[in-house]
Amino acid sequence: MKRHHHHITVFEYESIRVGHTYGQVEFSDRHFDALAQYHSITKGLYYDLGHKKITFKEYVGVIQVGDLMIEILPKADKAAGDEKTKEEWKRKLISMLRAVGLFDIHAPSSTSLKIKTNSILDLYFELYVSEIEYLLHLGLAKKYRKTEGNSVALKGSLLFNKHIQQNLVHQERSYVRYTTYDTQHLLHFILYKALKLLKQINTLAALQSRIGALLLHFPEMPDAKVTEATFPKLAFNRKTAHYQKATEMARLLLLNYHPDISRGGNHVLALMFDMNLLWEQFVLVSLRKGFQTHNTSASVRGQVSMHFWKSSLGNRTSIRPDIVIDSVVHGCVVLDTKWKNLGGINPSSDDLRQMYVYHHYYQTRKVAIVYPGKFDILPGHYIEPTGEKILKECCLIGLNPQGTIKEWQHEIFVRILVWLQKVDLIEH
Repeated sequence: MKRHHHHITVFEYESIRVGHTYGQVEFSDRHFDALAQYHSITKGLYYDLGHKKITFKEYVGVIQVGDLMIEILPKADKAAGDEKTKEEWKRKLISMLRAVGLFDIHAPSSTSLKIKTNSILDLYFELYVSEIEYLLHLGLAKKYRKTEGNSVALKGSLLFNKHIQQNLVHQERSYVRYTTYDTQHLLHFILYKALKLLKQINTLAALQSRIGALLLHFPEMPDAKVTEATFPKLAFNRKTAHYQKATEMARLLLLNYHPDISRGGNHVLALMFDMNLLWEQFVLVSLRKGFQTHNTSASVRGQVSMHFWKSSLGNRTSIRPDIVIDSVVHGCVVLDTKWKNLGGINPSSDDLRQMYVYHHYYQTRKVAIVYPGKFDILPGHYIEPTGEKILKECCLIGLNPQGTIKEWQHEIFVRILVWLQKVDLIEH
């Protein structure tokens, strides 16, 4: 029976050092060497390397290296990172990932998972297993595939030239091409490959028997080469639409797993998420949910592009705000989300200049920068070189990450709605 990995939990932007003990787990040279190698593969995407030190960036999630699991959690404030705080943010991170649809799977058992006892990676493994169980319960989809080769029975079409080349002395055989209708197709190759990987790297004893049962009942598939280029080629239809979630989960597993060829024991699997993008998507889905629930006639769109510069060679540059809200009552407003602790009361100059551009190109008087934070709505305005106020409002909105995830999502909607409904904060 496999034992669970050694476990280190840190927050984003924190560091871990070789020889230091975290909880009861020591971060060793061999772990550092494996992560240094992985740092080169990922071009420093998830963390920076120092002298015998790893410093994490804005990515959160889990990195599994050999027998060590490192969990990196988000943090919206500078409060002490005690065990209680870590557990709270672990639950929040999982809930945010669920809210944006990453953990939104078909399997009905997903709602009863015991999140408290799982790391994020264990939870992801369990969700993938549940999804494959769901697909097997429905029955695996079949597809037509063409096969050619020698056969003792004449079926399909005879390929005469190859038949002559190969069967001059084997007249009992025929070289034919025929169509087979079965479960051997690319979708199943991917799912089966991810399932076999899971058997190799899973350390949760409760899952091992379920993975073994799945491999017993899942038809054996050839070992297909799966790369990033494999997935854009996939086409889903009415019969295979329910495969999309399992395939996306398999993609994350297969593309983020890097075996340690040189040492053989320190394989690395990273399941990491850009916290800036996650925050943007979380605010977006929370606002959509709120406006739909309250039957408010407003359109909430994400990443709305608009060209704002063109070179003499014809090349164009676009601006793309995070969220655009169109309302009959309030007109068009633009929100930009920033996952950072504001610290003082002023955002960066770059952020303010960016919002000024949104004012002009989206013809709106109201824009806001949305942060995770305990402050409320801080009004602000742009000024002319003469010092006079411009009728262009740029507020800072803090969204306090407290309560359950549903309460937080409701608070996000209410806070933005209050901002929309306020009388102009700028003196005419």
